[in-house]
Amino acid sequence: MKIRPSGRLAWEVQRVKTCRVSRVFISGVGVLSPIGLGRDAFWSALTDGQSGVAPVTRFDTSGLERNLACEVKDFRPRDFMSAIEARRMGRCSQMAVAAARMAVRDAGLPADELRGERTAVVIGTTMGEANVLDELEQAWIHEGDKAVSCQKIPRYGTSLLPIHVARSLGTRGIVQALPAACAAGNYAIGLAGDLIRSGRADVAITGASEEAAKLQYAGFARLGAMAPDRCRPFDRERQGFMLGEGSGMLILESEEHLVRRGGTALAELGGYGLACDAHHITRPHPDGAGSKLAFRQALSSAGIEPHQVDFVNAHGTATQANDPIESKVIGEIFGSRPAVSSIKSMIGHCMGAASAIEAVSCVLTLQHGIIPPTINYENPDPDCDVSLVANEARSTQVDILLNNALAFGGYDGVVCLARPDILPARPIRA
Repeated sequence: MKIRPSGRLAWEVQRVKTCRVSRVFISGVGVLSPIGLGRDAFWSALTDGQSGVAPVTRFDTSGLERNLACEVKDFRPRDFMSAIEARRMGRCSQMAVAAARMAVRDAGLPADELRGERTAVVIGTTMGEANVLDELEQAWIHEGDKAVSCQKIPRYGTSLLPIHVARSLGTRGIVQALPAACAAGNYAIGLAGDLIRSGRADVAITGASEEAAKLQYAGFARLGAMAPDRCRPFDRERQGFMLGEGSGMLILESEEHLVRRGGTALAELGGYGLACDAHHITRPHPDGAGSKLAFRQALSSAGIEPHQVDFVNAHGTATQANDPIESKVIGEIFGSRPAVSSIKSMIGHCMGAASAIEAVSCVLTLQHGIIPPTINYENPDPDCDVSLVANEARSTQVDILLNNALAFGGYDGVVCLARPDILPARPIRA
């Protein structure tokens, strides 16, 4: 027997059914990438199809059979923070703080709007301060525990990334580190949006940061995952990715907060989907099961249908395993309609920061009506049958897009972004 609510309870149920979900807008972005520092330099290089590949300079690659990567160039921490701040952080945190400060400035957020408990900081990564860990390990292994620097120990720890950002900006709200492998950026963005929708924050500083270190480089070299010369997503002759690094940060605000302070929305965070393949530590599920689920969750949470999606920013690692499965999933869900591109062909695979830097690119695509190209594409692969934006940027209006991220262990994360006021107002389901 169904019990129908009456009186006050009936009124509350009706109110919940008709209450509009709090909208979450992106008001600022900041980025440090292998092809440019700051949104303007980054966007110019992306749309020109510039490659960030160069010989590795930050560590010795002899004996690793590879010597190329996509490193962040010309990054000087003192351009973004004091000497004292820089000394207490590792490079990964330095990049996170620098990108966060860029994003705050881009959003036009005054300091007093950030201070206090209503601003959250949610940041993803894969390994955090990998170089600090490497230095500590090398000292311990080769010289014993007495050689381990007590001054370096406090600089290590994945959980420190959001703490450093919060401390540098004076925020006092929720802080969260998400070590969700190479989908960490999308995980962070999605969950930061939830903090705003649930009323636990008015503003969220979110994204991801990652530094390239010998520790990861050697591991990917041993796995045979890195290409010898260039990254060629969806190309028949692809040989893997180029290791990258960097940081991408976004400012999320509730609609109410943005309107109250007179801010400008660059894009809307429509929704997201998270899932797990639960299949293999390094390979995607052969049917893309988790990826399909994440895509469908993102569509459902944004209140849209597949035919409304104009562009899919692909994970596009240029590995033999990833690209055909990702293409299969996109084809099954969307058909041939949406354009597809992978900027990893230019910036490399920035690990935990990948989808966050790509989210910045997606915001700029919505703003400027330009889809960055997948460079190095020469040989079509029948197993990668997608509508690829190949070698040259494409000028076209993009209203709604999805940013896809996949990761070791089966992490799947998809974020929906749209131009402001394109997405429907969605009622809360009772």
